[in-house]
Amino acid sequence: MNYRNAKYIDATRIDCEIEHPAHGWIPYTIDPADTDLTVNNNDLLAAMSTNGNVAAYVPPTQAELDAVLAEEVRSERNQLLYELDVVIANPLRWAELTTTEQTEVATYRTALLDVPQQTGFPQTVVWPQEATP
Repeated sequence: MNYRNAKYIDATRIDCEIEHPAHGWIPYTIDPADTDLTVNNNDLLAAMSTNGNVAAYVPPTQAELDAVLAEEVRSERNQLLYELDVVIANPLRWAELTTTEQTEVATYRTALLDVPQQTGFPQTVVWPQEATP
């Protein structure tokens, strides 16, 4: 079987592209836990071993891990903002809140916006106390 661009993605799995007879070059992952026998992983591994051209696993840097974590935290924060903005953007629902509740919601929203500026972000996040409109 023809393959290209093979590289370890962790200690046991290899990402590559295989040349499928009907679909051409398609992405494929060799995974020891895979139970699908459509592709013979043993033959593919043997070819890779013979050719010796599988790129080594390179673990992500701390900066890369931090970037992924920061995106996850921002996504969670954005969902909270979205849910809050449904109330804020609706004049009738906003008017139903007391002045104290409006202040609490505004303070909470500002605190959510400030989450990425916290010391220790993204590893350490102190979520503000929710204001329920």
